[in-house]
Amino acid sequence: MKLNKTDEKVVATLQAEGKELTLQEIVDKSGEPSKKVFRSLRKLFENEIISTQARKYKLIITDTKAIKAKLATKSEEPKSSS
Repeated sequence: MKLNKTDEKVVATLQAEGKELTLQEIVDKSGEPSKKVFRSLRKLFENEIISTQARKYKLIITDTKAIKAKLATKSEEPKSSS
């Protein structure tokens, strides 16, 4: 799994602000459509890169290289079959 351009903008926005932001604040600061930002936040949350509390999002992993490394290891994990 890799970061797409929207993911990178969301991460960069959260890094630049250095604090918790709401979906709307991330949309305003990144310039991306809310639907794309929401999908990106969900992906980052599912991969344990961001955390959320009271509809505010913040980075758990703040280093971009560490984020990419974590996503690279996630894509190598075998998928369980149902």
